[in-house]
Amino acid sequence: MELSSTPRGERIYIGFFGMRNAGKSSVVNAFTNQEIAIVSDVKGTTTDPVYKAMELLPLGPVMIVDTPGMDDEGDLGMLRIEKCKEVMAKVDIAILVVDGTLGITDGDRVLQKMFEERSLPYITVYNKLDLVQQRIGKGRTKEVAQDSIWVSASDKINITDLKEMVAHLVVDPSNGRKIISDLIEKGDIVVLVTPIDEAAPKGRLILPQQQTLRDILDTEAIGIVTQVPQIPDVLASLSKPPKLVVTDSQAFKEVSELVPENIPLTSFSMLFARYKGDLGEAILSAKFLDTLEEGARILISEGCTHHRQCNDIGTVKLPKMIEKTTGKHFRFEWSSGDSFPDDLKDFDLVIHCGGCMLNPREMMHRIRICQNAGVPITNYGVILAHMQGILPRVSAPLLGKN
Repeated sequence: MELSSTPRGERIYIGFFGMRNAGKSSVVNAFTNQEIAIVSDVKGTTTDPVYKAMELLPLGPVMIVDTPGMDDEGDLGMLRIEKCKEVMAKVDIAILVVDGTLGITDGDRVLQKMFEERSLPYITVYNKLDLVQQRIGKGRTKEVAQDSIWVSASDKINITDLKEMVAHLVVDPSNGRKIISDLIEKGDIVVLVTPIDEAAPKGRLILPQQQTLRDILDTEAIGIVTQVPQIPDVLASLSKPPKLVVTDSQAFKEVSELVPENIPLTSFSMLFARYKGDLGEAILSAKFLDTLEEGARILISEGCTHHRQCNDIGTVKLPKMIEKTTGKHFRFEWSSGDSFPDDLKDFDLVIHCGGCMLNPREMMHRIRICQNAGVPITNYGVILAHMQGILPRVSAPLLGKN
């Protein structure tokens, strides 16, 4: 996969935080060697998070995020600060940019505490080294801690050293998890069932299907891609049974009837629940559907903001199937993209997509929000399997590997 096409959810996120006028945007521009953020002496120039994809060796593909100042003021400033906190929930590495002419402020210490509470690795960057040296003499600055560094964004001093510090932080966003490669071996056959219906993007596979296929190929296993009607012919043509059949969750019922019980079966959505979230939590939470009372409040959340089709899974198919299966009417609400409620106390169940557009840290952040509120959170594929009575079968190949 080329760098330019590396999905956002597969990149390491590096966020730049700090007070207004500390020079965050200047440091970001120097760090990326591009003018991606507007720079001004006016406080609060950065009003919304700015994202820039790049490659930083040896980390690989990363996403650089420039954030508004955490000391912004007024009602609009408070909204910007909330956006900044949203970014903090998804970044893997934080860069705290401090105005070196002022030193660490109380606001900077608050940010450091927030990083530590989130177990977020961070580097403190003292900016404006050029101005400090003008005042106290060239080459003279106060010593800083090992995880800190002096830089001058305007004169590009120590920017390369900063990159080296960031690049050598040991970060594995997926915590060693794989999509499917830890379930298979070289030479194994995996059948991928990818229905081409009105919701399928024209001319390509959806992202979870692409990523799963790539993971299979990286393992030197054999990936066979087919649609539902061709499953019997595909299975009959194989010299040995497939190690695993992976289907779109919406086709679970048809596929489970066509694939013999002795062949392991699961779905793309369930693979991603294991890869980026908490499959065990999703399985336990799916069972709460059976206990919901008439009129219960259900949040259906997606990590992307794709164009809705007339028969969309999240807004149409899933709610209809839930009410048909339970025989009850519920109050459904939806969220998508970066939007996810901080206050979930009035919800009775959250059903989330596979999260292919979210990085693991953000997906786990959403799960923790639900857990802290005492609200069960499950996954599209898991809830569909539960409603069709095949959850034990399709979760068996994944349990013990979560």
